[in-house]
Amino acid sequence: MDYFELRILVNPPSQEVNEVLIAQLAELGFESFTEDDNGLCAYIKASDNSDSLNGMVKELFIPDGISISSQINKIKDQNWNAQWESNFEPIIVDNRCLVRASFHKGLPDLDYDVIIDPKMAFGTGHHQTTHLMIEAILNDEFSGKVVLDMGCGTGVLAILAEMKGAASIDAIDIDEWAYQNTIENMKVNGCEKIIPLLGDVNLIKEKSYNTILANINLNILLADIQHYVKSLLPNGNLYLSGILKTDIETILNTAEKYGLIHLSTATRGEWAMVAFQNH
Repeated sequence: MDYFELRILVNPPSQEVNEVLIAQLAELGFESFTEDDNGLCAYIKASDNSDSLNGMVKELFIPDGISISSQINKIKDQNWNAQWESNFEPIIVDNRCLVRASFHKGLPDLDYDVIIDPKMAFGTGHHQTTHLMIEAILNDEFSGKVVLDMGCGTGVLAILAEMKGAASIDAIDIDEWAYQNTIENMKVNGCEKIIPLLGDVNLIKEKSYNTILANINLNILLADIQHYVKSLLPNGNLYLSGILKTDIETILNTAEKYGLIHLSTATRGEWAMVAFQNH
């Protein structure tokens, strides 16, 4: 599969601005991102044309005092995994959980060691939201629970939920690569309780969960929250992330309409995770 690489230079450079741009580009269909001291690169399948990508760039919200420049390059199919290995860094959460690739060394003093080898080369660019969701899982009780990981990506959250004792986990993603990658990462981590599913929120109709994890983006969360509520058992917990801090009020207002009880909000950089409980 060929990709377009959108290279954006940010002036003056800013990690916070990178995060704002990544959030917008993710909602426009860009699948993965890398960052450096000067800006970021965003990647999207080459089914779109470069003219439409230029139009997307012009519509991006740019904070005051910031200017950007961009360049689009077409990248031929290549060994994405080799490329990804050169960029990926392991994540340590609360000194309890390590998320690493198979080529990284483990840390035996930590409680949980999650091995993730993504099919895509570039990483997700959303380490902050992954970090927030992992924190939420670490601080909740999962023993014997039925769990949904919606928009599972690499399957990292589902895998950690099984490590924490979940009885079963539906791991759903609409992307074929994510579905296949979750299966691969399940095997690497010796998981037996995860059910990988390819599709969208319609797959959870007539199903019930004690805990729902959804690390996606604002638009999908707003569209699908009604379905999460229908499938969430009484006193069940719903964790939503993939949103910016500026989106928190929107999420809170929407959740209130469906009778959800706000439990907590956590932030990391410009990103947020909001937790709710069902009546």
